[in-house]
Amino acid sequence: MALSLADIDFLRADRASRILADYADADLSDANTLPLLTELRKSLSAPEAGAILTTLRLRKKAITKFPRYAPAMLFTEAGLQQASHPLARRYRAGLVESDNVLDLCCGIGADSLAFAAAGSQVLGLDINPARIAIARHNSAIMRLNATFKVEDIRNSIPTGYGCIFYDPSRRDQQGRRIRHVERYQPPLSLAIGFEASEIIVKLSPGIDLRQLAAYGGQVEFVSVSGQLTEALLWLRHPKLPPKATLLTERGNFHLNHRDIEPVETAAPRAWLIEPDPAILRAGLVQQLAQALNAAMLDETIAYLTADHQIQTPWGRSWRILDWMPFQLKRLRRYLVDRRVGRVTVKKRGFPLAPEELIDRLRLKAGAASRVLVMTRHQGKPIAIICKEASFG
Repeated sequence: MALSLADIDFLRADRASRILADYADADLSDANTLPLLTELRKSLSAPEAGAILTTLRLRKKAITKFPRYAPAMLFTEAGLQQASHPLARRYRAGLVESDNVLDLCCGIGADSLAFAAAGSQVLGLDINPARIAIARHNSAIMRLNATFKVEDIRNSIPTGYGCIFYDPSRRDQQGRRIRHVERYQPPLSLAIGFEASEIIVKLSPGIDLRQLAAYGGQVEFVSVSGQLTEALLWLRHPKLPPKATLLTERGNFHLNHRDIEPVETAAPRAWLIEPDPAILRAGLVQQLAQALNAAMLDETIAYLTADHQIQTPWGRSWRILDWMPFQLKRLRRYLVDRRVGRVTVKKRGFPLAPEELIDRLRLKAGAASRVLVMTRHQGKPIAIICKEASFG
């Protein structure tokens, strides 16, 4: 359910706070929804009970994004989905040199509060009064000094800010993903009129780069511990090819385009390497191959191969046990002869879906398990049989 201003006022009151604390460890499964609502309705109205249940569920979901403060924060489903990973929020905030930041389409305030925690004075604007009310609550919970106002930024925005962070909605009112930047709400083109020494736009990680050709700047694809989370358009940066950034608890890593000699293509060797998705989106597979002294299986396939295991944060690696040109009967006979009963299928540039391949293999019961990587070498389909993954 969507929280109204009345719901938020209720949730911020002492009575609701006590109830939320009492039910913090309640069973929130679908099977227990009706019994839990029935119990809550003994002392609450239907809207109040619904607001309590919604908040309990969102707080549980929010633990990974707000590990310290989630049990006292307020959220909307869409606002929580759009909130960045904490490593991404801290990374961005740490790069901003300005001491005053304007956060446009601030939602529930996650990024505004990250900028505030890094020492900037922050004004967050959003068209939705409920989201602004939640942002103010969350600011108070975190004891951070950020200001939030209801504003339709399509009409006007304040001036005099050194940095503008713009995070337009990438979902429509039905929750469906918006694929084109000019259909974002508001559209990306609104940023053309912004005045600041630094302008950062948060985009979908699946953005079609052709949509950004007229904007200049540089796109940065951001991965958090191997999961592609967002793309950033740095509008005031020189026009450069995309870069890849990997954020981990151990540190941050970056890879940029540079001129290199063509990378060797080779048959599978001892190890298979799957590059981080930020590398793929930034078009940096060959640069990574050169940095790792690895070869590519195929000019069009983003798998690398090497003679030895390579420890790198930029990918996962598998020990290759064998490989063969793909023939279903031959692959099945190979696996059955080795008593392989379970396979995990990965594919890239291969026509069959993993589930379809597993069904067609019709493996017998067996104690062994393998990873099958179905891909191409020199344009032809191959099957690579591997042990379990190893993380750099």
